[in-house]
Parts: sequence; structure tokens; C-alpha cells
Amino acid sequence: MRGLGLARGGEELSILCLGAHSDDIEIGAGGTILGLIASGVKLDVHWCVLSAGGQRSVEARASAEAFLKGSKSSVIDIADFEDSYFPAHSRAIKQRLIDLRSRVHPDLVLTHARFDAHQDHREVNQLTWNVFRDHLVIEYEIPKWDGDLCQPNAYVPLSAAVLERKIELLQQHFGTQRSKDWFDRDTFAGLARLRGMECRAPDHFAEAFTLRKARLL
Repeated sequence: MRGLGLARGGEELSILCLGAHSDDIEIGAGGTILGLIASGVKLDVHWCVLSAGGQRSVEARASAEAFLKGSKSSVIDIADFEDSYFPAHSRAIKQRLIDLRSRVHPDLVLTHARFDAHQDHREVNQLTWNVFRDHLVIEYEIPKWDGDLCQPNAYVPLSAAVLERKIELLQQHFGTQRSKDWFDRDTFAGLARLRGMECRAPDHFAEAFTLRKARLL
């Protein structure tokens, strides 16, 4: 399968990462970020977490710093909107994203999947498409109890080393999530193996996304 690369080593790429909660970006697209940095892409990242209070805020910042180590530049932006009530705070979240749009001009926006079962994730998706209308947007997936994984149509192959680093950082930085029976190595590696099989990734692992609109030329 012919790949349509985001950027090659030595090239610059700016990314806006949007996550409802403190571990969402890392779970959905952490391997992609790590892989781009490892390949020598000069990455400029604005990392925006919309709900992370107390200890989860500390975890979110430390994790983002670890995942973004080696990037050309990065900004970590952490808000404290109420977890599980994003639809009720839609106006305020939209205004925050509008303010963000006035300050950052990314080549790529990473956001939640449209049909995610979590109401906060769906709200972020809807507002992303509403606010960032003239951008390349790809939607990442989050495994969870709801069994809501969709059929993706875009893949980023991961090396075995990048996948291991992603899992290592997730386990290291999110102690508040370790009690969840899905938050473990088997889940993250298993999903990556399945997605790697679907795209015939060289090292057998990948992250998967939904690409709804793109300009090829």
C-alpha cells in the first residue's frame, strides 16, 4: 500500500493535539507523536487537554513533556472543564478552541472520533470540526468498556521500539488510571497489533485513525 506521509525527517510539521482528558492524546496518538520525533521530523506541537484537575493535571503535564521530548517546540495547555459534563459546557469549550485557533495555525489537528461513546469525546470532536474548518483533521480512537471502536481508514505504522516506549510512558505517568482493568499493556499492545495487521505494518504495529476529509494535491 502506498503511504501518504505527513512529513519526512528534517521537515517541519505543526500539530494541534486535542484531548478531553489527561491520557486521551497519549492513548490515541502517542505512538504517532513518538514516531515522528524519532524519525527526525521537526515537530511543533500544541498539546491541549481540556479536563485535568488535581493529580490528573500533574500527570497530564508530566506525560506530555515525556511524549514531546525531542520535539522542535511544544506548548502544553491544560484546562479544568468538568469531567463527563462537556455537553453542558459546550459554549465555554468552543470559545476556548476559538481563542486557540487565533494563536496556533497547525498543519494537522488530532482529535477524538466522531462516534466515540464518551460524551466528552464526542463534544470535542464536534467542536473541532466546527472551529477548525480549514484544517487537516484526523480522529484517533480510545479503547474502553463501551466497545465503541469504529472501522478506521488511516493508519500510522509503529516500530516495536516506539510501541514499547508508548506503553512504558502510559504506565509510568498515569497512576490514577491503573485500577481500571482495561488500562494495561495487553490492551494497548493488542489494539496496536490488530491495527498493524490491518495495514500490514512492517513491525506489525500501528495506530489507527479516521480521515474524513483531505486534499491530496
